[in-house]
Amino acid sequence: MQFLSYLVRGISLGSVYALIALGYTMVYGIAKMLNFAHGDVIMVGGYVVFFAFCKGNMNPWLAIILAMCACTLLGVTIERIAYRPLRGTPSLAVLITAIGVSYFLQNSAMLLWKSDPKSFTSVVELPSLYLFGGRLQISAETIVTIIVSLVIMFVLIWFVQRTKQGHAMQAVSEDRGAAQLMGINVNGIISLTFAIGSGLAAIAGALLLSSYPTLIPTTGAMPGIKAFVAAVFGGIGSIPGAFLGGILLGIIENLSKAYISTQLSDAIVFLVLIIVLLVRPTGLLGKKQMVKV
Repeated sequence: MQFLSYLVRGISLGSVYALIALGYTMVYGIAKMLNFAHGDVIMVGGYVVFFAFCKGNMNPWLAIILAMCACTLLGVTIERIAYRPLRGTPSLAVLITAIGVSYFLQNSAMLLWKSDPKSFTSVVELPSLYLFGGRLQISAETIVTIIVSLVIMFVLIWFVQRTKQGHAMQAVSEDRGAAQLMGINVNGIISLTFAIGSGLAAIAGALLLSSYPTLIPTTGAMPGIKAFVAAVFGGIGSIPGAFLGGILLGIIENLSKAYISTQLSDAIVFLVLIIVLLVRPTGLLGKKQMVKV
């Protein structure tokens, strides 16, 4: 029974990683860049929910919608100001800029809201589920996180495969120059991708803080790094791969803490990633791409 409890907690944590990883994989899949400021957008979303729901007594769903709007606007602004002028430059320049944006958001949060920990109230106001005569307790946050992650994954797959904008995203991902020649607004599609990824970051922030209710300016840093690992683990650029990588990463981390060592759990997570990439460099569900040089 204890193993089942650890497994459920791992799936819950992995669902949060999966949500964040979906944002990473969308941006990389379309724009071919790594937005390392993504974890800090999660932090901003957490602060918006904190002040709207915990301090302003706003309805939790309205608070999350407000956070999604704020993070979407932030993500589009970051793309327009920081990344778009560097399009076509070496990837190292974009990477350094992304790290700079990350530090800018963290330090801005410290100036605005100070660095002291803030107690976050869960946005999930539902009772826990008890199974096996009460021996296994599954929190409402766990259930909602898993369901929300699954729903978002299927909606994203449908959006990319069935809508006009989704087809345009696939075209931009395949060949940006050819897509532009066919009349696709490449800048608009990349902005839309950032908007979707940043909106997902707000949801992930609210669910993450509902399960781990301590809010500080670096809240999204470590989950953001682990979500990036999850995206690479599953196959970066693949929506199902990001989800699968997040779930597996959460399970591995939680079981490592329970049965091996809490201090070594992060090292084990990265060790598993290294082993997977040695065996399958494209990740679990990634596909090999032939590039002409």
